[in-house]
Amino acid sequence: MQSEEKTILLRVVENFALTGNATDEQVTVTCLPNGKSSTVENDRSVMLKEYKVNEKLIWAGYSSRSNTVYLSLMSG
Repeated sequence: MQSEEKTILLRVVENFALTGNATDEQVTVTCLPNGKSSTVENDRSVMLKEYKVNEKLIWAGYSSRSNTVYLSLMSG
């Protein structure tokens, strides 16, 4: 993943973990059902990676094709 993509992903994940707000000015943010670790976008899989912020476990992934960050809270 490119540095700019990592920066976008981390910004969105941290904002979501701290505020519960799943929005961003630069990218589209889509919340998936809890516990999802992947999604399919236009016949292409987007794999999500686990992040831990303030004791919250969040799956998150970025699609450069659609400029979208996908988020999913870990279940349990």
